[in-house]
Amino acid sequence: MANYKKLLGVLFVVVFAACSPKMRTANNLPKPVDKDSRKPAAKFAEANISLLVPFNLNRFNLKTATKAQVNDANMAIDFYQGVKLGIDSAASLGQNFKLHVFDTRENNLQLATLVKNEALKNSNLVIGPVFPTSIKFIKEVSAANNLLFVSPLAATKPSDFANSKLISIVNNIDQHGAQIANYIAHNFKASETIVVLINTKKTSDEQFALPIKTQFKQTHSSFVVQEYASTYAFETNMIKSKTYAVIVCSANLSFVKSSIDKLYKLKHLKTGGFDIHLFGHPNWLKQNYNVQQLAGLRTILSTSYHIDYKHNAVISFIKLYRAKYNYEPSEYAFKGFDIGFYFGKLIAKYGAAYAAYLTQEKYIGLHNSFVFNYNSDFGYYNTHLMLMQYNNLTLTRID
Repeated sequence: MANYKKLLGVLFVVVFAACSPKMRTANNLPKPVDKDSRKPAAKFAEANISLLVPFNLNRFNLKTATKAQVNDANMAIDFYQGVKLGIDSAASLGQNFKLHVFDTRENNLQLATLVKNEALKNSNLVIGPVFPTSIKFIKEVSAANNLLFVSPLAATKPSDFANSKLISIVNNIDQHGAQIANYIAHNFKASETIVVLINTKKTSDEQFALPIKTQFKQTHSSFVVQEYASTYAFETNMIKSKTYAVIVCSANLSFVKSSIDKLYKLKHLKTGGFDIHLFGHPNWLKQNYNVQQLAGLRTILSTSYHIDYKHNAVISFIKLYRAKYNYEPSEYAFKGFDIGFYFGKLIAKYGAAYAAYLTQEKYIGLHNSFVFNYNSDFGYYNTHLMLMQYNNLTLTRID
């Protein structure tokens, strides 16, 4: 029943409301801290934010929709509701907001119609669209209207979009690889350590391996880096006196499980195991592996996001979300809140000049954190990454 209420609520917002009026303050949510003594720019009388997400409401008949069909819309619904709550919280700075909501339908023909909408073209910020093909599609609209677009969910390299008006939230695989390489270089001794990449050379594996190899070659050249197609090939070349930082570059479930199992056995040989420290692909966090083995190998993974359910701000957000929507927030609700709150408070603080402060205003969120850099060829991109380690059968943040 809750899923149908979600769909019905969004149908009303998108079809009948199209936008929301002045937002109310959300109590007990993180408040912006002004560390900058400069005089803020004049505020907008009313800041306009447009949201482009694939509700796909054209596929639904509320009288006949199945649970599976409604579940397909959950991501967009939860993300929208999180964004709205984030803007609500930013309104505590006294800024009026109007949120325009558009259904992209995962369709560039629909998007071509939406980008002609005057409310969207006159927005102070657009959040979305979410899929890479649609993000590429809006490049000309962005340039023609001098309009900033937030790419909220795509992990594609910003350079692939070549849009100087784009704000990329999710870290790309090159950043993950470089982060792992830098951690190893800063925490292991080159004279005692061999860095090993288990790389099948499949396209997806090579995408993760390449930035790691590049970072070691260009920045940490004192380290010995070896590469093997499997842990079995690696085993034949091991030296007992060395420490091994082993990076399994794959996210293929069966390959990774067998690799972890082999490395765990090598570390715990009855005749004296090898000193192995495991690093994995960021997609492992979405997969299911033997936690005891991961902890035994002191496994470290990089991630763009993490929710600490013991944190007071997270607890407050969950309570607020439950009270307002009568169900639990998904990770997309958290993502939406961080984006809505960060950009809302930036607009409230700096008005029309807010873009000039994107690279200066850092944000530690409920789910995501933002530290933006800027490239004139492909816009703003988030550089903040976290490292998580399996220890005592739990996953904890170590950076």
